[in-house]
Amino acid sequence: MNKTINADPVLVKKDHNTLSIGLNRPEVLNSLNSNMVRRIQKALDKAEQDDAIHLVLLYGEGEQGYCAGGDIKAMAQAVREGKMEKALQFLEEEYALDLRIHRFPKPVVVLADGITMGGGLGLCGGADMVLATERTRSAMPETRIGFFPDVGATGWMFRKCPPGYPEYLGLTGYEMTGAECVRVGFATHLMASEDVSKILNFLKSASRKISKQKPTAVRQLTGLIEPFLDSRVPLKPGMDDWVKAYFCGKTSIKGILEELRHCSIFNDLCDGVFERLSERSPTALVVTLQLLRHNEGRPIEEVFEADLKAARFILAHPDYLEGVRARILDKDDRPRWEPDSLEKVGKIDLGF
Repeated sequence: MNKTINADPVLVKKDHNTLSIGLNRPEVLNSLNSNMVRRIQKALDKAEQDDAIHLVLLYGEGEQGYCAGGDIKAMAQAVREGKMEKALQFLEEEYALDLRIHRFPKPVVVLADGITMGGGLGLCGGADMVLATERTRSAMPETRIGFFPDVGATGWMFRKCPPGYPEYLGLTGYEMTGAECVRVGFATHLMASEDVSKILNFLKSASRKISKQKPTAVRQLTGLIEPFLDSRVPLKPGMDDWVKAYFCGKTSIKGILEELRHCSIFNDLCDGVFERLSERSPTALVVTLQLLRHNEGRPIEEVFEADLKAARFILAHPDYLEGVRARILDKDDRPRWEPDSLEKVGKIDLGF
């Protein structure tokens, strides 16, 4: 990675037949703001229009993360000031960028070294290859701040993850590290962090040789980078069975919690997950499960439309600003949810 200080929040460079896009706000773990989203869109315009570009590479500058998500403080500030449409406009532009990556006509490869969460996962969701390292940390912790896992995740997780994991990851915020990101489907390959710069340069050089037909090019790239890859991704059949049994296809948060109360296998998992769910916004949990059930199997365009409708509801709900206050601003970890229990959450109409 480039360690020089550069004020540009997005670094765009053409090398050989590759357009590389570097997220460059390492002081905030490359969290996305509107300026960055628009710059990345312009870079993709360039990549799509230039016949000489065969490959798009996305990576993050700095030592800690690829992208920790969207700029939560800025979005919360807009909501606090009554500028709801400004917050929603950012999300609309972010989702449009994510959707474009899903539909992009040329291969997109993400080097997800370090923290990759929230909006960072949105940039990964539609990529053709996502390379994780032993330093990669991925999660969707949104329900902990009174929000929901957006960026299309409640749709695309069903294509990438084993049964039950879309619900488990979206509701609990379970954090994955390194090989675990590959095991559950958030990354396609595992490599060593020390090889990131090497593989960046290798991919740029290799782009001269790959096909202009996207499926063929992706197969070629996979074969070319094989020497860099670590195939040691441990299986966890016991956990997979547990996640499937307690989360797959569920329609009620109260039902999930009730089953966890009587859990007789993997007691450590049951206890930990029960506690994790209990500390989250009850409203955000209900909204998340509603989205999961609505978005499963739907075209990704419809998933992003549902995300926007859910965002309009949740940003106007008091739990969002309270969650940001308790978890990010004051950091007292004592949010006062309204309502404070699942039993008090009424029917929620998200408009779909």
